Amino acid sequence: MIRFATYFRLAVFLLFPSSWAWADVRLPNILGSGMVLQRDSEVRIWGWADAGEPVAVRGDWNDAPVRTVTKPDGSWQVRLRTGPASGPHSIRITGHNQLTLDDVLFGEVWLASGQSNMEMPLCPVSGAYTGTQDYEVEIQAAEHPEIRLFQVGNFASKTPQEDVVAGISVYGVPIPEQQWNPCTAQSVANFSATAYYFARQLHVELNVPIGIIDASWGGTPAEAWTPLEGLRKIGDAEAIAAAEQQPDEPDLQQCPTRLYNGMIHPLRQMTLRGVIWYQGEGNIRRASRYRELFSTMITQWRKAFDAEISFYFTQISPFRYRDSTDASALLREAQLQTLTVSRTGMVVTMDIGDLGDIHPKNKQEVGRRLALWALTQDYGRQLAYSGPLFKAATFGNGRATLSFDHVGGGLKTRDGQPPSHFQLAGEDRIFHDATAVIVGDTVVVTSDEVAQPRAVRYGFTDTAEPNLTNDAGLPASSFRSDDW
Repeated sequence: MIRFATYFRLAVFLLFPSSWAWADVRLPNILGSGMVLQRDSEVRIWGWADAGEPVAVRGDWNDAPVRTVTKPDGSWQVRLRTGPASGPHSIRITGHNQLTLDDVLFGEVWLASGQSNMEMPLCPVSGAYTGTQDYEVEIQAAEHPEIRLFQVGNFASKTPQEDVVAGISVYGVPIPEQQWNPCTAQSVANFSATAYYFARQLHVELNVPIGIIDASWGGTPAEAWTPLEGLRKIGDAEAIAAAEQQPDEPDLQQCPTRLYNGMIHPLRQMTLRGVIWYQGEGNIRRASRYRELFSTMITQWRKAFDAEISFYFTQISPFRYRDSTDASALLREAQLQTLTVSRTGMVVTMDIGDLGDIHPKNKQEVGRRLALWALTQDYGRQLAYSGPLFKAATFGNGRATLSFDHVGGGLKTRDGQPPSHFQLAGEDRIFHDATAVIVGDTVVVTSDEVAQPRAVRYGFTDTAEPNLTNDAGLPASSFRSDDW
């Protein structure tokens, strides 16, 4: 491991501009032929060259090049105005040398990140990632030349980096090429399934090119994806100490800040429409701190990208955790509470989990539900995009009456049975299983064991797979009315 790390650092040293005087103009790996640039936007094109070197950048849609001079550290940046969805285009970058990027499309650009349920590829690659639902059929049908894929290498870094690198192989996922690829059966097989299905749904609905960047790593906590500044803002002394004191090794994926530094910071100059995120299992033991941590991480990413980008995330699924006393229910609650952050959205997966597999296989539906948020909030479509979210409870006459947001055309259950997994408690704070009925747009909950209810909970365990939905079939999130 030490020998590998030494060689890896040498390779990174040779790649990064701060360590070398570059005679030729060079671009970061994220900018290349075949990429998608955000349409109708002012996008950055950046790179490195000799200090003081004149650089000119011209897109074939521009009348004249945009010119700049590199800074003393060798970095340079220009901005180009893109037009409507179109392509292919070319971009020529000229300094002492000349680079040409071909097959560039204008469309929608999204970043996908998180832990294993985001990283999980379509095809089986290991005992951890055993393939998604119908993966053979899905891979064979994945010919979408206007969907472009970029997979960031897994790389943990103690300091913020300026370029993404190939990284290391984990959980059987092959080390990716640091380049854009059209979506084909070959290129998509080892790509994030959730990210692909999200991109495919957008492409079908919008009929524009979609660029999807996957920067995810299994088994990782949110602290690893949070900049050091964010950890300082929330006063997480333990995480700060680990970030500052742990050695600089590319495989320390659970160390605070390291994945932000190595996999997100290098992308910060890309113009994005938004982010999709699937993570949380790595934080169930610290659920009480997750809301503040996750909210801070989102804010810090927006600061880094210098934009109020949309941020849509997936709530973790039911699962039979070892030695857990419903900690994942508290984590789901923290995710639900994060909806108070502007321009966020949450996908509920309580109906498509797998109690015996922390990596549920139905990633098609996860991607579709994430796309519903984007289609409505970013692209103006009139669609149901969220399942019922608990709004209020009133108690009286031996019952709890619950109201919800996002009821759509009405409340239903996915199996036609009465609403399940409700519990009531009185002043003694002991919860008992309860009976629930749908009454208009409300749910009325009673229990023979609780004469005077004071609190209600729904699906508030690790393994609950409840059945309440709206008429669009989108499931309700677990919740509780108490804070006991």
